[in-house]
Amino acid sequence: MNYFTWHILWASKTEITEISCASMEVIVPNQIDALNGTTVKIPCTFTSCYKMDELTFQMNWTYQETRNDTEEMFLTYYRKRGMVPLRSERFGERVMFAGNLVKNDLSITLSDVQLDDEGIYNCYVKNPPDRIQGHGIIQLNVVTELPPPRDSTIAVAIGASVGGALALLILSMVVVKCLRRHRKQDLISEEKMEEEGKLDAEAVAEEGTK
Repeated sequence: MNYFTWHILWASKTEITEISCASMEVIVPNQIDALNGTTVKIPCTFTSCYKMDELTFQMNWTYQETRNDTEEMFLTYYRKRGMVPLRSERFGERVMFAGNLVKNDLSITLSDVQLDDEGIYNCYVKNPPDRIQGHGIIQLNVVTELPPPRDSTIAVAIGASVGGALALLILSMVVVKCLRRHRKQDLISEEKMEEEGKLDAEAVAEEGTK
Protein backbone atom coordinates (compact mmCIF):
# COMPACT_ATOMS: atom_id res chain seq x y z
CA MET A 1 0.00 0.00 0.00
CA ASN A 2 1.54 3.32 -1.07
CA TYR A 3 1.42 6.53 0.92
CA PHE A 4 -1.33 8.08 -1.22
CA THR A 5 -3.68 5.12 -0.78
CA TRP A 6 -2.97 4.93 2.96
CA HIS A 7 -3.62 8.66 3.39
CA ILE A 8 -7.01 8.39 1.64
CA LEU A 9 -8.05 5.45 3.83
CA TRP A 10 -6.88 7.23 6.98
CA ALA A 11 -8.73 10.42 6.01
CA SER A 12 -11.92 8.48 5.23
CA LYS A 13 -11.75 6.62 8.53
CA THR A 14 -11.17 9.85 10.43
CA GLU A 15 -14.11 11.52 8.68
CA ILE A 16 -16.42 8.59 9.48
CA THR A 17 -15.30 8.66 13.12
CA GLU A 18 -15.92 12.39 13.39
CA ILE A 19 -19.38 12.05 11.84
CA SER A 20 -20.37 9.22 14.16
CA CYS A 21 -19.05 11.09 17.19
CA ALA A 22 -20.29 14.54 16.26
CA SER A 23 -23.59 14.30 18.10
CA MET A 24 -23.62 15.10 21.81
CA GLU A 25 -26.81 14.67 23.79
CA VAL A 26 -27.67 16.39 27.06
CA ILE A 27 -30.28 14.54 29.11
CA VAL A 28 -32.46 16.56 31.50
CA PRO A 29 -36.08 16.51 32.68
CA ASN A 30 -38.29 19.08 31.01
CA GLN A 31 -39.87 20.14 34.30
CA ILE A 32 -39.32 19.72 38.04
CA ASP A 33 -41.69 20.60 40.88
CA ALA A 34 -39.99 21.57 44.15
CA LEU A 35 -41.60 22.20 47.53
CA ASN A 36 -40.84 25.57 49.04
CA GLY A 37 -38.17 25.34 51.77
CA THR A 38 -36.86 21.90 50.75
CA THR A 39 -33.78 20.73 48.85
CA VAL A 40 -34.21 19.72 45.23
CA LYS A 41 -31.87 17.93 42.85
CA ILE A 42 -31.70 19.30 39.31
CA PRO A 43 -30.24 16.52 37.15
CA CYS A 44 -28.16 16.92 34.00
CA THR A 45 -26.16 14.19 32.26
CA PHE A 46 -24.62 13.99 28.81
CA THR A 47 -23.44 11.41 26.30
CA SER A 48 -20.29 11.82 24.24
CA CYS A 49 -18.06 9.64 22.08
CA TYR A 50 -15.02 11.11 23.76
CA LYS A 51 -13.67 10.85 27.27
CA MET A 52 -13.70 14.09 29.20
CA ASP A 53 -10.42 16.03 29.04
CA GLU A 54 -10.12 18.46 31.93
CA LEU A 55 -8.00 20.79 29.78
CA THR A 56 -10.66 21.29 27.11
CA PHE A 57 -13.94 20.41 28.85
CA GLN A 58 -16.38 23.30 29.34
CA MET A 59 -19.56 23.41 31.40
CA ASN A 60 -21.88 26.11 32.77
CA TRP A 61 -25.11 26.29 34.73
CA THR A 62 -27.22 29.42 34.19
CA TYR A 63 -30.56 30.72 35.44
CA GLN A 64 -33.18 32.96 33.86
CA GLU A 65 -36.65 33.87 35.07
CA THR A 66 -38.14 33.54 31.57
CA ARG A 67 -36.77 32.80 28.13
CA ASN A 68 -36.68 36.52 27.36
CA ASP A 69 -34.51 37.37 30.40
CA THR A 70 -30.72 37.52 30.57
CA GLU A 71 -29.03 34.36 31.78
CA GLU A 72 -27.19 34.48 35.10
CA MET A 73 -24.27 32.05 35.43
CA PHE A 74 -24.07 30.53 38.89
CA LEU A 75 -21.83 27.48 38.46
CA THR A 76 -18.99 26.69 36.05
CA TYR A 77 -16.12 24.28 35.43
CA TYR A 78 -12.52 25.39 35.95
CA ARG A 79 -9.53 23.40 34.77
CA LYS A 80 -8.06 21.29 37.57
CA ARG A 81 -10.55 22.83 40.03
CA GLY A 82 -13.65 21.07 38.85
CA MET A 83 -17.15 22.46 39.32
CA VAL A 84 -17.11 25.76 41.21
CA PRO A 85 -20.21 27.72 42.36
CA LEU A 86 -20.05 31.43 41.48
CA ARG A 87 -21.12 34.29 43.69
CA SER A 88 -24.81 34.86 43.26
CA GLU A 89 -27.11 37.19 45.13
CA ARG A 90 -30.02 34.97 44.21
CA PHE A 91 -28.61 31.61 45.34
CA GLY A 92 -25.82 32.53 47.75
CA GLU A 93 -24.30 29.27 48.94
CA ARG A 94 -27.43 27.19 48.34
CA VAL A 95 -26.14 25.61 45.12
CA MET A 96 -23.91 22.53 45.33
CA PHE A 97 -22.47 20.25 42.67
CA ALA A 98 -24.02 16.79 43.15
CA GLY A 99 -22.87 14.93 40.05
CA ASN A 100 -19.92 12.84 38.97
CA LEU A 101 -17.74 14.02 36.08
CA VAL A 102 -16.37 10.52 35.51
CA LYS A 103 -19.94 9.36 34.80
CA ASN A 104 -20.83 12.48 32.75
CA ASP A 105 -23.18 13.56 35.53
CA LEU A 106 -23.41 17.35 35.99
CA SER A 107 -26.35 17.43 38.41
CA ILE A 108 -26.71 20.06 41.13
CA THR A 109 -28.73 20.48 44.31
CA LEU A 110 -30.51 23.64 45.38
CA SER A 111 -31.22 23.85 49.12
CA ASP A 112 -33.87 25.88 50.94
CA VAL A 113 -35.84 26.41 47.75
CA GLN A 114 -37.52 29.81 47.55
CA LEU A 115 -40.43 31.03 45.45
CA ASP A 116 -38.01 33.32 43.60
CA ASP A 117 -35.99 30.28 42.49
CA GLU A 118 -38.72 29.36 40.04
CA GLY A 119 -37.58 29.73 36.46
CA ILE A 120 -35.42 28.18 33.74
CA TYR A 121 -32.16 26.36 34.50
CA ASN A 122 -29.74 25.82 31.60
CA CYS A 123 -27.07 23.13 31.53
CA TYR A 124 -24.39 23.84 28.88
CA VAL A 125 -21.77 21.22 27.99
CA LYS A 126 -18.87 21.18 25.53
CA ASN A 127 -16.56 18.17 25.39
CA PRO A 128 -13.98 18.51 22.57
CA PRO A 129 -13.33 17.03 20.13
CA ASP A 130 -17.14 16.98 20.00
CA ARG A 131 -17.99 19.99 17.88
CA ILE A 132 -21.51 20.48 19.18
CA GLN A 133 -22.24 22.27 22.45
CA GLY A 134 -24.92 20.43 24.38
CA HIS A 135 -27.73 22.38 26.00
CA GLY A 136 -30.33 21.12 28.46
CA ILE A 137 -33.29 23.24 29.61
CA ILE A 138 -35.18 22.55 32.87
CA GLN A 139 -38.24 24.44 34.06
CA LEU A 140 -38.30 24.56 37.87
CA ASN A 141 -41.69 25.16 39.48
CA VAL A 142 -41.83 26.00 43.19
CA VAL A 143 -45.00 24.98 45.04
CA THR A 144 -46.09 25.85 48.57
CA GLU A 145 -47.72 22.49 49.21
CA LEU A 146 -47.67 19.08 47.67
CA PRO A 147 -50.78 17.98 45.73
CA PRO A 148 -53.14 15.86 47.87
CA PRO A 149 -52.86 12.11 47.39
CA ARG A 150 -55.35 10.63 45.00
CA ASP A 151 -58.48 9.19 46.63
CA SER A 152 -58.29 5.50 45.93
CA THR A 153 -61.69 4.65 47.50
CA ILE A 154 -63.46 4.61 44.15
CA ALA A 155 -60.67 2.60 42.56
CA VAL A 156 -60.78 0.10 45.42
CA ALA A 157 -64.56 -0.18 45.17
CA ILE A 158 -64.40 -0.72 41.42
CA GLY A 159 -61.65 -3.28 41.85
CA ALA A 160 -63.62 -5.12 44.52
CA SER A 161 -66.76 -5.13 42.37
CA VAL A 162 -64.89 -6.42 39.32
CA GLY A 163 -63.09 -9.01 41.45
CA GLY A 164 -66.35 -10.16 43.01
CA ALA A 165 -68.04 -10.43 39.63
CA LEU A 166 -65.15 -12.47 38.26
CA ALA A 167 -65.24 -14.74 41.32
CA LEU A 168 -68.99 -15.33 40.88
CA LEU A 169 -68.53 -15.99 37.18
CA ILE A 170 -65.77 -18.52 37.84
CA LEU A 171 -67.81 -20.17 40.61
CA SER A 172 -70.89 -20.45 38.39
CA MET A 173 -68.79 -21.94 35.58
CA VAL A 174 -67.37 -24.52 38.00
CA VAL A 175 -70.87 -25.38 39.30
CA VAL A 176 -72.26 -25.74 35.77
CA LYS A 177 -69.33 -27.92 34.77
CA CYS A 178 -69.81 -30.15 37.84
CA LEU A 179 -73.56 -30.47 37.17
CA ARG A 180 -72.90 -31.43 33.56
CA ARG A 181 -70.36 -33.99 34.66
CA HIS A 182 -72.77 -35.52 37.20
CA ARG A 183 -75.58 -35.55 34.66
CA LYS A 184 -73.34 -37.24 32.13
CA GLN A 185 -72.33 -39.82 34.69
CA ASP A 186 -76.03 -40.44 35.59
CA LEU A 187 -76.89 -40.93 31.92
CA ILE A 188 -74.01 -43.35 31.51
CA SER A 189 -75.17 -45.28 34.61
CA GLU A 190 -78.76 -45.43 33.35
CA GLU A 191 -77.65 -46.64 29.94
CA LYS A 192 -75.44 -49.22 31.58
CA MET A 193 -78.30 -50.41 33.80
CA GLU A 194 -80.65 -50.65 30.82
CA GLU A 195 -78.05 -52.60 28.89
CA GLU A 196 -77.54 -54.99 31.80
CA GLY A 197 -81.33 -55.38 32.12
CA LYS A 198 -81.61 -56.34 28.47
CA LEU A 199 -78.84 -58.87 28.82
CA ASP A 200 -80.53 -60.44 31.86
CA ALA A 201 -83.84 -60.64 30.00
CA GLU A 202 -82.19 -62.30 27.02
CA ALA A 203 -80.46 -64.78 29.34
CA VAL A 204 -83.81 -65.70 30.99
CA ALA A 205 -85.43 -66.13 27.61
CA GLU A 206 -82.70 -68.46 26.47
CA GLU A 207 -83.06 -70.56 29.64
CA GLY A 208 -86.80 -70.84 29.00
CA THR A 209 -86.34 -72.15 25.49
CA LYS A 210 -84.05 -74.85 26.75
